[in-house]
Amino acid sequence: MPRTRSKAGTRKGMAVRKAWDGVFTLPMKERVAKPRAIGWTMVMDKGLGVNQTADLMAAAADAIDVVKLTFGTSAFFDAPLLKRKVRLITAAGCYCMPGGTFQEVCVWQGTFDRYLARAEALGFNAIEISDGTIAMDARTRETVIRRAVRAGFRVITEVGKKDPGEALTMRTMGEEAERDLALGAFMVLVEAREGGRGVGVMDAHGTPLDAEIDALVAGVKESACLIWEAPLAAQQRHFILRFGPNVSLGNVAPEDVLALEALRCGLRGDTLRRAWRADPDFRRH
Repeated sequence: MPRTRSKAGTRKGMAVRKAWDGVFTLPMKERVAKPRAIGWTMVMDKGLGVNQTADLMAAAADAIDVVKLTFGTSAFFDAPLLKRKVRLITAAGCYCMPGGTFQEVCVWQGTFDRYLARAEALGFNAIEISDGTIAMDARTRETVIRRAVRAGFRVITEVGKKDPGEALTMRTMGEEAERDLALGAFMVLVEAREGGRGVGVMDAHGTPLDAEIDALVAGVKESACLIWEAPLAAQQRHFILRFGPNVSLGNVAPEDVLALEALRCGLRGDTLRRAWRADPDFRRH
């Protein structure tokens, strides 16, 4: 069963109270705490340094489930530095994975097994499997998912294409997501790119298209297994108001993590108003 949010975190084996504990309770009480199987927040890291990463983990690790070192940015880190960075993330109780770009390059170049071995050596504990740019037939996709699962990684796949001209139907994306989950993927990302506009379920202005969302959700048995890439605040608000505080969201900028968690917990205007109106004593306030 999902756990409710705890009143105290832990740091170096000692209980650490949150700054406002005992003053009020979180308005959205259904928000689950880590470790959790729903309501994931995936952070998109475009190249934070070690000190920035340490600050992010100290401030927001409780609100982060997985950090994706997006694009091919981690290729430019020296190995010892990258190991140190990944260790900071995983030691804080978060998953860390390279972006799917690496996996696509390695599938194309026939070095996927070496990729998995290097990812393990560098300390990554999660792997993204995608074909947003390259063409990858169903058999190859199945093979790489199975290999990553067998290697012990938390596997997160992605459905959808980065080029709007190659867009898949929601039915096709739903079928692919179902196959991925059956093969052992933990969750499935819904492509929206880092800009969140004109791709997947987003229109050219970045507005979520409810008809497309409905069509995709109808094609999967467990919509809670979908991580909606939603880099823009208005998109995050849309999904939370529609699906609740435990919807999984991805491509969240590091500086937006706590603002998103506040939205999930009813500590921002839109969700606070909903929680307030849902209070049985609302009419007496």
